[in-house]
Amino acid sequence: MSGQVDTGGRRLPGLSGPRFVGRESEVAALEAALGQPAVILVEGEAGIGKTRLLREFLAAQAARGHRALAGACPELRVPYTLGAVVDAVRDGVDGVARLGLSGLGGALRPLFPEWAAELPPAPELLDDASAARHRLFRAFVEVLDRLDVALLVLEDVHWADEATLEFLLFLVSRRPQPVSLVLTYRREDVPSDSLLLRLSSRLPAEAHLVRLALRPLDIGETAEVVSSMLADEYVSAEFATFLHERTEGVPLAVEESVRLLHDRADLIRHNGAWARRRLDRIEVPPTIRDGVLERVRRLDPDTRTVLHAMSVLSGSADHATLREVTGLSEDRLPAAVADALTGSLLREDRPGQWSFRHSLTGHALYEAVPAEERRAMHRRAGRALERWPAPPVAELARHFRLAGETEAARGYTEEAVALCVQSGDVATSSLLLHSLVTTVELPAEPLVRLVAHIQFQALHGSDPYSPIVRSLRSALRRLTMTPEQEALVRFQTGRVLMASGEMSAGWLELREAVPHLPPDSSVAARARLLLALPFGQVRPASEHLAWLHEATEAAPSLTPHDRLHQVTERAYVLLALGEETGWEQARRIPDGADTARDAEIVAIGHGNVGEEAMQWGCHAEAGARLDRALAVAERFELLDHLDIIASLRLRLDWLTGAWTGLAERAARLSDDHGVRQRERCAAALVVGLLKAASGDREAAGSGCGSPGATTSSASPPRPRWPGCGCVRAMWTKRSGSARNRPAAPSAGESGPAPPRSRWYAWRLWWPPAGSTTRPHSSPTSSGSWPAGKPRRRTRPS
Repeated sequence: MSGQVDTGGRRLPGLSGPRFVGRESEVAALEAALGQPAVILVEGEAGIGKTRLLREFLAAQAARGHRALAGACPELRVPYTLGAVVDAVRDGVDGVARLGLSGLGGALRPLFPEWAAELPPAPELLDDASAARHRLFRAFVEVLDRLDVALLVLEDVHWADEATLEFLLFLVSRRPQPVSLVLTYRREDVPSDSLLLRLSSRLPAEAHLVRLALRPLDIGETAEVVSSMLADEYVSAEFATFLHERTEGVPLAVEESVRLLHDRADLIRHNGAWARRRLDRIEVPPTIRDGVLERVRRLDPDTRTVLHAMSVLSGSADHATLREVTGLSEDRLPAAVADALTGSLLREDRPGQWSFRHSLTGHALYEAVPAEERRAMHRRAGRALERWPAPPVAELARHFRLAGETEAARGYTEEAVALCVQSGDVATSSLLLHSLVTTVELPAEPLVRLVAHIQFQALHGSDPYSPIVRSLRSALRRLTMTPEQEALVRFQTGRVLMASGEMSAGWLELREAVPHLPPDSSVAARARLLLALPFGQVRPASEHLAWLHEATEAAPSLTPHDRLHQVTERAYVLLALGEETGWEQARRIPDGADTARDAEIVAIGHGNVGEEAMQWGCHAEAGARLDRALAVAERFELLDHLDIIASLRLRLDWLTGAWTGLAERAARLSDDHGVRQRERCAAALVVGLLKAASGDREAAGSGCGSPGATTSSASPPRPRWPGCGCVRAMWTKRSGSARNRPAAPSAGESGPAPPRSRWYAWRLWWPPAGSTTRPHSSPTSSGSWPAGKPRRRTRPS
């Protein structure tokens, strides 16, 4: 309970924590749902009471002897493989020796270094990231089974790393489902391409799904919360209404406002009830953040220092770590921590271990810490964590990066990436590398090496490319390099530009790099293959073919994996240029693969050939290629590729007249928020075309629109798609004129046109959907043919 405040001779009562109010129906729904394995999604805005609901519910479950594990997803500024699951297991068990884990448990070593003496030996390293993840997931399921846990609770899943979301999908797909899941999230903070959306939209038919959306408190409930904080004394209706209007009934906002009013002495007794001063003499902060910052400004300097240090540590902290980061003496630290606990800004997780009561508090304070103080605290945090028996390398990488310690940041980042690779966590490793490259000025050699390992398709956000390009171009300006070093930096710049859709700019960088790249190297061959792609500025087809020929000669001794890349890319480029030899090259793409790494290239290769076969009018070949791509993608669980194949299949079925059930399939894909936006656009176009074919012109126009999102300025342009003009043609034919009719999509218009699949080999990763400008013949093309108009298009034998 907070201390009393003097209000001109009168003493305000100390503040208690607010009572749990207005959530009886939600608690009942949670209890009812857990009669069988279930997936319970609890949605609500920041401060609405999701954490309080779960704490009250879990306390009741524990009192009945029901065991649950609970964890919270850290904000993505702290990359952490399976972070919430690891924390839940670590908090739920003191050690694993007594669990009797099988050899599978050795896969947990990268995530639980402190249990190294108790875990089985580490299994062999797998080159296949998908297989490594699957092994890790099975190890966690074994731990949950040995612990006899029936419920796993994860908070703030909008911040969950990719591996955590994949693990949740893994759990709900198993039969029987090993544990029930309760997940909280803020819908407005869920990325548009998050697997969380897929989790809710693609559960197995027999799965038990429950959705709870927490509502704000009403006026009566607001009065009850305030009264509970003021020793259950009566609160005037006027004050309750005033507070409800200012906070919109968000429980955390109500609590923070009452605490701030209490600190200001703006609460008074009037006619036996607690009320406010006159309206013109009282202000309630417009946001929770503002209220938190004003409250903290009123605290003494030591307490503020503790709270600043907690925000820098971004998680739970113990006494020794907090003392080192704050720099406070042993006799001053306890009083400062006690003050923060009394003010309900911190909570005690266990004796000598504290964290913020709400993540919003930490976020608000971190932004308010002066830059120099923040850097110093990050440096001290890094030095403190280095002395732990099992140093958390991902956290060390973050602290030293934000402290400006380049070498330490790079070293710990690479250690953290190595652990991610052992666990098959591509997304977190890419996020770690991206954060380092875009915030720290690196020398040329590590810069090139680290950028080469970033897999952009694993990164969320509208534009992960531009910050990398800025870092590479900055290196070209600030560093003195040898011609070869400069060429390698330019190669990465060009490659990333092309991946982002800036095909012409990327092409120019690559062309400048090629003469100085190491001869007979895989990177020299790769640069020429990228220059051969028929995208960007219009050039003669013969020029693209010349680059393709040079790529073949540039690296005679490629690895089998790189050779597979080259085969798939050559087939694609030749077919895109209208060269019949592309079919011969396409026959060299294998039907299957032994590893997920090769399987992705095989699936991409068959998908690209299938798409080009549609351009050639070879629909049977297109269908066969898509079938092969689907078989490989299903075997290796390449989820994103399954969506691309589905969108290509919709397009093929439209072109071939296989329309039975097509509208329903297209609508499902278009409305599936777990699918990336580009595949949804492709499906939306099919919906529109089918409506146009049925004569419903108005519905066709809306069906051809982009579903649910707009393309950001950083997104690559959309390509042409044969068949887009069908809508325009139908409108014109039916009306006799296109005048005064809704504008149907034409080839090249950006609105509804779906992208080419993002499948270009050599890992341009989700490359430009849309840079499909073809090379044309010219007086200097030595007889080259315009792309898209082959000399003679024959069906592949």
